[in-house]
Amino acid sequence: MQALNRHIHPGWLIIAPLMLMVVALYLGPILNILWLSVTDPEPGFSNYAKLTEGDALIRIVWTTVRICIITTLFSVIFGYSIAYAMVHCHQRQKTYMLTLLLVSFWISILVRTFAWLMLLGRKGLVNVTLEDIGLIAEPVAFMRNELGVLIGMVHYMIPYAVLPLLVSMQSIDQRVMDASRNLGASGSQTFWRVYLPMTMPGLVASTLLVFILSLGFYVTPAVLGGGKVLMVAEYISVQLLVTLKWGTAAMLAAIMLIGVLVMLWIMSRFMKLSTVFGGAAR
Repeated sequence: MQALNRHIHPGWLIIAPLMLMVVALYLGPILNILWLSVTDPEPGFSNYAKLTEGDALIRIVWTTVRICIITTLFSVIFGYSIAYAMVHCHQRQKTYMLTLLLVSFWISILVRTFAWLMLLGRKGLVNVTLEDIGLIAEPVAFMRNELGVLIGMVHYMIPYAVLPLLVSMQSIDQRVMDASRNLGASGSQTFWRVYLPMTMPGLVASTLLVFILSLGFYVTPAVLGGGKVLMVAEYISVQLLVTLKWGTAAMLAAIMLIGVLVMLWIMSRFMKLSTVFGGAAR
């Protein structure tokens, strides 16, 4: 027992049961999904073979990836601008902006989605206003297409993009920026050559966070897409609740999981993930 105590801190013995429970609750369902993907309805890789048998699943997967990439791009661009403004504004303004940012987390995604439905519908506020001022002759089709889905997803994801960037920007020593300008660099040169590279860990963390969360979107595409924009999460729901093809649903979930893990692995080849997610840079 004394030899065990020398190698293992006694504190670990206290939290070990909780850690085992957490591992079981997380790892168990994941292993069950992987198992279902190769055993239902029969053992083998028939579920994965569906990806090559027709273009329907490939189209759904590609639609999901394309929408997630566009959502990530715009969310990170807007998020970077907001975080930059928050870091460089006065403290009172920063407090107001941070309060509004946090309030957005408390609003249900369902409420946000139906709000956009009311705003962008054919008789919504946006179309009515544009018609009244004479900019359009007939309502613009904002809903039941990818445009509406993208608007809703970007709006929801911007706060998630802001927070990692805000943390990264706040950790930068402003004296480095002053030194760059004192050495003759212009404002744009200082930003592109000094500031942007120093915020790269936050930028990568923001991109990963937004993209991974976007992969699992269900409510927004279902409501704003109107059934015309089918993404993987909604298709999985259909397979589970309507057609009862659990193997197909498990296969798609497994592909999403493997895709996320592969992204993290590729990213780890270029930079330390501990730095990306706020750890030490050593």
